[in-house]
Amino acid sequence: MDRTRLAALRMERQHLGNPASEEEYLSLYRDLQPGVNVYWNGFGQPPTLSFRADFDDLAFNRARQLERGLVKGRFAGGNLGWIVPEDMALYAALYRKPLASPNERQFQLLELIERSGPLSIQQMKEETGMLVKAITPVLHRLQEAFLIYEDQYDGEWDRGWCPFEEMFPGLDLERLSRLEALKTVLPRFAYRFVWFSQRMAKAFYRLPDKDLKAALAQLEAEGTLVPWEDGWVLPQDRGALEAPGGQPPRSVYAIHRNDPLFKAAEPELKKWAEALTAGRPYDCQALQFLLVDGEFRGVVAGHFRNGPYDLNDVVLDLPDPESRREEILEAVRLVNFGQGPQRFMGEER
Repeated sequence: MDRTRLAALRMERQHLGNPASEEEYLSLYRDLQPGVNVYWNGFGQPPTLSFRADFDDLAFNRARQLERGLVKGRFAGGNLGWIVPEDMALYAALYRKPLASPNERQFQLLELIERSGPLSIQQMKEETGMLVKAITPVLHRLQEAFLIYEDQYDGEWDRGWCPFEEMFPGLDLERLSRLEALKTVLPRFAYRFVWFSQRMAKAFYRLPDKDLKAALAQLEAEGTLVPWEDGWVLPQDRGALEAPGGQPPRSVYAIHRNDPLFKAAEPELKKWAEALTAGRPYDCQALQFLLVDGEFRGVVAGHFRNGPYDLNDVVLDLPDPESRREEILEAVRLVNFGQGPQRFMGEER
């Protein structure tokens, strides 16, 4: 595989280096759902697609939340995310975990919300006498079953919980099977990543291999996807990948750990980062991953904190990191409120 050509096409499709207009962004966001906020960011922040818009997409998505143009749920791996409301049935088919036999607490809270919602967690505590730490996991489980909806349309803490049916009246949660839903989202994924493996799809969607394998087999049989080098591409992209030329733009991005590019390669990138920073006598959590000319080539290592992170080092596997030093440091400062790392390749700055 010509990884340079792949990187160039992938950056183009994800609007890295060619920031998206609002119209292009709406399509990009749909294809990379569920949207999430910046990793380890403050509560209530809207989802963003860092570096990909030619406008302030945090403000744009905040306005979409206020208008319920983005709605919240528990999707991949039970994690919170934001999708467009017209795709709720699609993502319910992928992620809904039905609750056949509610336990006593689940039944109590579900009945209360159906009778008196929307209610805040504090109001539920007052009504039931349950502690917040007991209420919260029950709500999460009811949310995963798509029985209740958390109406967080702004950044406030005191959001209301209401019956799912009240927010989405008449929505048939069983209209689509998981197989049918995967056959919709995987071609979108293929378009934005150009080439992908089953391992990448599993890391991104957090779904079982057997379901992914069945959907990929059907998409291949139907000609929607074609196999290529242990993965799949859209038919029209095979020729583009085999064509000569095509260089990604010279660029450095410090990618956070909720970014779609990171999520699709998360298991491999975590192992790679651990090996890259092994043996150093200071905290080396991978805070951000450095995308250099379209390829992950380094990490910002340190320690997460509420407030400025400890930026202990920048470690790269480039053949000549010094030649890109200033570009890399500028990319790190850009996402860390102007703060630079203490070290570069282990050397004090």
